[in-house]
Amino acid sequence: MPVPQPAPISAEAADPLRVWFRFIRLNRRVTAAMGGELRGLGLSIPQFDALSTLTEREGMTQQDLAARLYVTKGNVSGLIDRLVEAGLVERRPIPGDRRSHALHLTPGGIDLATRGIAAQKAYVARTLGRLAPGDIADFERLVLKWRDVAREQPVPGVEG
Repeated sequence: MPVPQPAPISAEAADPLRVWFRFIRLNRRVTAAMGGELRGLGLSIPQFDALSTLTEREGMTQQDLAARLYVTKGNVSGLIDRLVEAGLVERRPIPGDRRSHALHLTPGGIDLATRGIAAQKAYVARTLGRLAPGDIADFERLVLKWRDVAREQPVPGVEG
């Protein structure tokens, strides 16, 4: 099925606030859709975020994970407690550091993260993946530009 083409918008008519609201609404829509996909696997979005992040770099501390997920250490602590209780994550001692633990996925955690990542890839293929490669490249370029500008702005309560 072809992707509908919106009417062209001139540079003079482009309104950053309107684009912002469209982006926020799109984010809400895709988050809700992906949340439904993940619920089918028995995962919440925060649980999937933690598990998928640990597939990228196991052995990080809760503090490192909180920074990567842009949440508080307290939020991550409760989340990890629940993932440990579910048998998906384990805390391992870090030699020489009695206060922190390294987070590692269990085989069940790896399996569930893998299934969640597959669901995410399938959703992206059904949506963003339907756009022309040039449009995706343009979008990525713009998102990266926007990210760089946003990084110049301080985020209250977040270091770095």
